[in-house]
Amino acid sequence: MRSYLILGMCALYLIQYFAELHWLQYVVVVLSLLAFLGSALKADRFPRWLGIVMMTAGVMIEWSKGTGAEGISDGIFLILPLLSLITLAPLLSIPLRLGGYFESIAILLRNLLHQPKKLYAGITGTLFLLSPILSLGSVRIINEFLEELKLPSEVSAKSYLVGFSTAVLWSPYFASVSLVLHYMNVSFKEYIMYGIGLSILSLLIGNILFAIWVKHHPVKEELSAKVPLLNAHRNQLLKLVFFVVLLMGSCLLIESLSHWSMIVIVCLVSIVVPLLFGILLADKKQIIPPLVDFRDRTVPMMNNEIMLFMSAGMLAFAMKGTSVANGISLFLSVLVHQSFLLFALAVMVIVLCITYIGIHQIAAVGALAMQLNPAELGMSNIGLAMLLLLTWSISTALSPFSGLNLMVSRFAGISGFQVGLRSNGLHLTLVALIGIAIISFIG
Repeated sequence: MRSYLILGMCALYLIQYFAELHWLQYVVVVLSLLAFLGSALKADRFPRWLGIVMMTAGVMIEWSKGTGAEGISDGIFLILPLLSLITLAPLLSIPLRLGGYFESIAILLRNLLHQPKKLYAGITGTLFLLSPILSLGSVRIINEFLEELKLPSEVSAKSYLVGFSTAVLWSPYFASVSLVLHYMNVSFKEYIMYGIGLSILSLLIGNILFAIWVKHHPVKEELSAKVPLLNAHRNQLLKLVFFVVLLMGSCLLIESLSHWSMIVIVCLVSIVVPLLFGILLADKKQIIPPLVDFRDRTVPMMNNEIMLFMSAGMLAFAMKGTSVANGISLFLSVLVHQSFLLFALAVMVIVLCITYIGIHQIAAVGALAMQLNPAELGMSNIGLAMLLLLTWSISTALSPFSGLNLMVSRFAGISGFQVGLRSNGLHLTLVALIGIAIISFIG
């Protein structure tokens, strides 16, 4: 029942986007609240209580501003695009599973086991390709391929975190990029080259630091038989690259022709691509089990995400225009005219402090994105968007409460603090400083 409620919410939001019916907005908001309450019953303990606290605080703050039910409705409706995005994007994993791409990736990584630097490059490069589409599912899949090989904790922590965090900087299928670009009024077409540039920079720094690290910490090689990487597997890997490029190119083309919101475009692509893949399959019945699995297993498992995203989005919306938000905005406005480096570091520290106590990046970065005016800061919209996304990526890696950090710490068998600061602190520091320097020239 909850699956139909959540999927109905997404479908009605997409209809409302094109129909622009005011009464339909209220219907979608009511469905969203029902989905929120339903998810609260099934969510894990921490996300449940954190979500309830953030939602309650957001509603109370919005009510105290005098906007009443209308303001609360607007706050919830504002986060619906992201809820639709995180709900529908997993559909894109269906063509990858049915296409046999994962087997080829597994064979490639197993053949690199005896060459730690190439293995690290293979893991981070694969996550660079898969994460924009599969989100955290990509880390889970890679870990399944390598689980029996028993990689050292440090190798897992470094490779998973570095590979995944690059997607936060550039993928339109991620809430980070969609949210920030939406609030900064920047098209994905304008931003993509900057985002990919930052992502590649992060990959390069990660691989260089790992090459230095592995010299002083040799990785014990496990003896295992190599499986030949046949031409068929190489072709599958090339097809995977082509698939990702085609997806991103399609989003860019549709945005250029239609001027629709990138979030809506991504949602529509997430629906259309698996359906087209199913139509083109020789045995069309193959597409039915994955779709049923998506409805019955994937969607109901999104309780934590719905709790955190909706409540954090409501809190971020409510914070706009409050004395606290205005005070932070004034402080940052003064600081940016003194030193861009201090301003950028202050933004990062503020977000890190908020996310380190468990509050989602949507609340912290979203509030800043809605509150800060690039023109008043003497920055371009793209420059501020890059800074906020760089901050989001770093806080995702460092915060022990982020989904990425929690998953990697579980796979690596070490604490979230060790995964973030000890294993990747130097990498994240260098990415932050070099990224800030680049942004200062651009923005």
